[in-house]
Amino acid sequence: MGALAIRRGFPAPSLPVFFALQVLDMLTTLLGLEAGAQEASTFVGQLMHFGPLPALLIAKLLASVLILTAIRFKRTRFIVFANYWFAAIVTWNLVMILAVVLPRG
Repeated sequence: MGALAIRRGFPAPSLPVFFALQVLDMLTTLLGLEAGAQEASTFVGQLMHFGPLPALLIAKLLASVLILTAIRFKRTRFIVFANYWFAAIVTWNLVMILAVVLPRG
C-alpha cells in the first residue's frame, strides 16, 4: 500500500455549506449581541456604527465576494478553509451565548 492510498482526500468545496454558515453566523451573532455579548471582530465592530444587521450584511457581502473571487481564480480550497473558519466562528458564537446566558455561580 503506497503513501497515496493512506492519504485522506481533501474535502470537496461546498457553496451550500458556505451560505448556510453565513446565515448561522448572522443569527448567532445577533442572538449573542441581544444577550449581551460583544462583537469579537474588530472589522465588524467598526461597522457596528451602521447597526448590527447592516454591519453583518456588509461583512457577509465581502465574504461572498471573496468566495466568488476564489471560484473565478479556481482556488476552491479557499472555500473549504472558509467553511472551517466560519464553522469555528459559529461555534464560538454559541459558546459566547451560553457564557452570557448561563447563570454565573
